[in-house]
Amino acid sequence: MNLEQVGYIDCHTHLADPMFEDDIQKVVDNARKSGVVAALVCAITPSDFPKVLRLCDQFPEILVPCLGIHPVQKDLTGEQRCVIQKDLDGVITEIECNAEKICAIGEVGLDFQPRITPESSYKDVQRSVLKTQVDLANKLNLPLNVHSRSAGKPTINALKEFGARNVLLHAFDGRPNTAMEGVKEGYFFSIPPSIVRSDQLKLVQQLPIENIVLETDCPGLGPVKGERNEPANVEISCDYIAKVKNITPLEVKKITTQNALKLFPKLLKILK
Repeated sequence: MNLEQVGYIDCHTHLADPMFEDDIQKVVDNARKSGVVAALVCAITPSDFPKVLRLCDQFPEILVPCLGIHPVQKDLTGEQRCVIQKDLDGVITEIECNAEKICAIGEVGLDFQPRITPESSYKDVQRSVLKTQVDLANKLNLPLNVHSRSAGKPTINALKEFGARNVLLHAFDGRPNTAMEGVKEGYFFSIPPSIVRSDQLKLVQQLPIENIVLETDCPGLGPVKGERNEPANVEISCDYIAKVKNITPLEVKKITTQNALKLFPKLLKILK
């Protein structure tokens, strides 16, 4: 494969989100025009699973599914709540049945925002749900696409404790020295376009380029707060990293593509 001819890989999206229902073809076309050659589409809730799979079946030459249960779910009124074991129990078989198709188990992880985990027992439940999914990833030989909001250190410690092997920590909001503990374990970190307006400059400075990949987390974490993000904006992340690392955007694109293929080898199927 000639990596100079391979474009960007967006390692974390939510393209099955309702915000893309009306113009998903245009969004995918824009991604292609911007040089995106692959994008991972992550699930959050059990109801996302069929949406993610259908969407990736619609665009198999560019979109790849990830199935997993996020630490933050929604109740019947749409309000956010902490995950419970029951959320995961009902979809384990579905993940196993789609193991050959999915690129990773995700989005999984920990979210220790006070409104989500008002008591320590909620954190214990999240850890249990994460452990089950780490065990499942190891069993199925799949990587993990990991969320760690307000829980950088606890998430990395849990992943180490649970024996996680191939890990992407997306949109990491923890301290750079905490991230370096993940680097020691061989974990990767994806940088979204919101980096241009965040306070994570030191994170990008300290992370080795060999442990960095690109993401958008669309429709969130765009370069302009409140505006819908999309995979075409992954170039913004690339250019920012290039400036911080004092290398060319082409070098960043090539290295992050190599990193993504190392972490998510199933991407080779659509890039062959």
